[in-house]
Amino acid sequence: MPRRLALMFALLPALSVLAASQEPPKAEIFGGYQYFHASSGVSGADSFNLNGWNAALSGYFNRYLGITSDFAGVYGTPTAVGVGVHTHFYSFLFGPVVRVANGSKLTPFAHALFGGGHLSLSALGASSSETDFTWAAGGGADWNLTRNFSVRLAQADFMQIHTSGSSQNAFRYSAGIVLKF
Repeated sequence: MPRRLALMFALLPALSVLAASQEPPKAEIFGGYQYFHASSGVSGADSFNLNGWNAALSGYFNRYLGITSDFAGVYGTPTAVGVGVHTHFYSFLFGPVVRVANGSKLTPFAHALFGGGHLSLSALGASSSETDFTWAAGGGADWNLTRNFSVRLAQADFMQIHTSGSSQNAFRYSAGIVLKF
């Protein structure tokens, strides 16, 4: 009996290390490309596309639930009424994230983000900018290459931007790399 007890106490640290290695990472840093498609919000004007970057930091309270800080910037020169409008849009959003941590290579997640968006427009020597409430809801999937490195295959969000007293709907798609700690 003492031999079995000694063996159990000897294996206990090894088993706890093994159990800890099964626990998903507590923090993630994402960085990558972003495609942004929005309605112009102007009657008779077409929708437009912008391209840029997306970065996020997520911290997890447990295996599934965490909080995300999401920052993005997109740029372009869409045409409105025959005039090119230099457009820059930056968003800074925060909110809860839920991931489906599992044993497979694919980790899906969903989030609801709230914060602000800063829109800058310039055309024909005139410029305008404003910062207003913005929110986004969506999710995506990461392909886990190693315990600490993933590829974000897709993050798709519906985004609503409140500008000049009206709401503008947008779709954004992001993809890139994820470092996990």
